[in-house]
Amino acid sequence: MRPGPRNLITDVPGLRVGNARDDALRSGATVLLCETPFACGFNVMGGAPGTRETELLAPDKLVGGVDALVLSGGSAFGLAACDGVSDGLRAMGRGFQIGPVRVPIVPGAIVFDLLNGGDKDWDANPYPALGRAALAAAGADFALGSEGAGTGALTHRWKGGLGSASAMLEDGITVGALVVVNALGSVTAGETRQFWAAPWELAGEFGGLGLSGPYPAGDEPNPAKRLGEATTIAIVATDAALDKAGLTRLATAAQDGMARAIVPSHTPFDGDLVFAVSTGAKPLPDPALTPFRLGHAAACTLARAIARGIHAASPRPGDLQPCWREG
Repeated sequence: MRPGPRNLITDVPGLRVGNARDDALRSGATVLLCETPFACGFNVMGGAPGTRETELLAPDKLVGGVDALVLSGGSAFGLAACDGVSDGLRAMGRGFQIGPVRVPIVPGAIVFDLLNGGDKDWDANPYPALGRAALAAAGADFALGSEGAGTGALTHRWKGGLGSASAMLEDGITVGALVVVNALGSVTAGETRQFWAAPWELAGEFGGLGLSGPYPAGDEPNPAKRLGEATTIAIVATDAALDKAGLTRLATAAQDGMARAIVPSHTPFDGDLVFAVSTGAKPLPDPALTPFRLGHAAACTLARAIARGIHAASPRPGDLQPCWREG
């Protein structure tokens, strides 16, 4: 397993990502889309999720593909970013054809960033415009850290952010991850700057500090945020041809990566969620063995993406937490 050429989710051919941010608002939106609709599944393990159109992703539901996925700040207000993306896709001629009308399928998930010091006293919800701007910015290259939906993210100790990573497997399959880290838990061990995700780090991609330990096994952390103020939301992607059932299982396996990189994770106060998508470009090299390998790769890649999001966060005036780079 090695990183792809960009070490971004867009190393999965055909995928594009766009970011939009509002520095006064201290929030933003991130959009993932493909040249054609893609299959999608999801898994929720946090106790306080905020989502749109996720029920249709269940394996027994009719919709076979989605046009885009949206990750956004703004708590419940941020779900409106999906409206902006939907409007933009319809203007592009994208969407499910029903007679003369096209209906874009745009599931999304949000993080809570309403208490991060930004100006939230708006007259009109700003998130539809942020969603449409993120769609317009979509490309193969995009910035990490304090960008897009990670603009105003916070964690237990460090400023949060938007992370991404990729892995190329020996059988030619590519796996990528995209994540907004706004967790209740800590991404670093104890009082150190060492990332919990260090055992899965590739090529010193988030500082190369390792994980030396030992750390107290009986540590009982107290939450630094209140109920509903935290969430880590992610997308894992592959070019391997998986159906909705296979992607639901891939999303479930990828949640292990969140637990490897954030301690504690999947708490009652977080809305932790993972989408899993497939472009379907490559048949499974081994129908029995490949899904097993993909689950492990997705978990490792998501853990790396989480650390990379914190590693890339940049300081801005009014920050409530320090950036890892300045720690």
